[in-house]
Amino acid sequence: MSDREKFLWGCALSGSQSEGGYDEKGKGMSMADILPNTPERYKFMTDGSYALKHMNDPHYYPARNAIDFYHTCREDIAMLADMGIQAFRFSITWSRIFPQGDEDEPNEEGLRFYDNIIDECMKYDIQPVVTIDHFDTPLGLIQKYGGWRNRCLIGMFEKYCRVLFNRYRGRVRHWIPFNEINMILHLPFVGGGLCFSEGENRDRVKYQSAHHQLVASALAARAAHEADPRNKVGAMLAAGEIYPYSCNPADVLLALKKSQETYFFTDILARGSYPSYARSIFREKGVSIELEPGDMEILQNTVDFIAISYYSSRCVSADPEVAGQTSKGNAFEGVHNPYINESQWGWQIDPDGFRITLNNLYDRYQKPIFVVENGLGASDKVNETSETAVVDDEYRIEYLKAHIKAMNEARRDGVDVMGYTVWSGLDIVSASTGEMKKRYGLIYVDLDDNGKGTGKRIKKKSYEWYRRVIESDGEIL
Repeated sequence: MSDREKFLWGCALSGSQSEGGYDEKGKGMSMADILPNTPERYKFMTDGSYALKHMNDPHYYPARNAIDFYHTCREDIAMLADMGIQAFRFSITWSRIFPQGDEDEPNEEGLRFYDNIIDECMKYDIQPVVTIDHFDTPLGLIQKYGGWRNRCLIGMFEKYCRVLFNRYRGRVRHWIPFNEINMILHLPFVGGGLCFSEGENRDRVKYQSAHHQLVASALAARAAHEADPRNKVGAMLAAGEIYPYSCNPADVLLALKKSQETYFFTDILARGSYPSYARSIFREKGVSIELEPGDMEILQNTVDFIAISYYSSRCVSADPEVAGQTSKGNAFEGVHNPYINESQWGWQIDPDGFRITLNNLYDRYQKPIFVVENGLGASDKVNETSETAVVDDEYRIEYLKAHIKAMNEARRDGVDVMGYTVWSGLDIVSASTGEMKKRYGLIYVDLDDNGKGTGKRIKKKSYEWYRRVIESDGEIL
């Protein structure tokens, strides 16, 4: 087990799901600001052309107001600090710093907002863990350049990163360039601001755009280490073990290929080169990647740790009849696993899969792993008859307890896990559905799916439970 004194317990959130203040102090529009909370939200998230066409429709766009963290960050961080957290993962919104994404100079008012967040973290001896791009490509870069399909975004992203590394030198040590970098294959508009033309090879566009992000991430790692050798940069993966539905070799082979599509990103960022199986992926999908001189050398600027989100495992089958029995899990679709239960939103709950995932990732890379997202989305209810307005979320406690136990077992297996941040400290807008009723927080926020409510913060039962977990360094669950 790694040095326990260095283990970080904390919580996490993202700017687009929490901040609001979408047009304040010079902020520009981001991709997240045009995602409505309609039943068609998934279509907006995958098809940028559709999203841009309907961006002015009279829907409610939850990221524009979210939970108003932009104005309540001091009070919210104080509540999180009272829970005893040692790390706070948040994201910096690109369009708050460069409103259109391609300006020559950053927006000072935007930087001051994050100055305040980091100041609050320092006040409570909380280590900031900063995501630089958390599904919020500036809308200007999408409309003007086509998002990450355009190589010019690499230089713009590097400039943005260098502004942050210089501004927060010595105050922020843990950086994640891209949230869930593999999501560009599954939610291409969310992951890369991608729009598609009729008839074009979408896989080619997605993998070319992914190459641009991989080069940009490697440049960010180089810039971070140049700015401060003590900086640690992580590659973040939307992780989850992929099981074969049966011991049929066809199922096992399919699980292997699906796993390779996921590992593709961290294999490059952790090892510094394209994996050998990439040729097979590209051949099967009719993809060819355009490289520029120096790209392969840039990719040798590898990451210091692997960051992951883990919510569920997946199961796949090569049998068409079985493959039709699907179960949703985040943006990933797989076969229903009959051996595990599902959440209220159909996500498969698999703590053992968490332990397996941690073991496999550490065996593969031998780099520390930072669990920066893990939690349960559920429809919580406030007990109005209680004097303290208690939210009894025992189901969330059981979920987190089982997963932290599995993580502790993985550490005993020999996996170097450097920290764990619950998703999320407060209720925030669900990225996948745009709802508030799909709540992840340890603190209840009194807002509904249309942003109506008092915004009052109420500690849930899980808040006090997690405080005891942190106090005991994960021994008392």
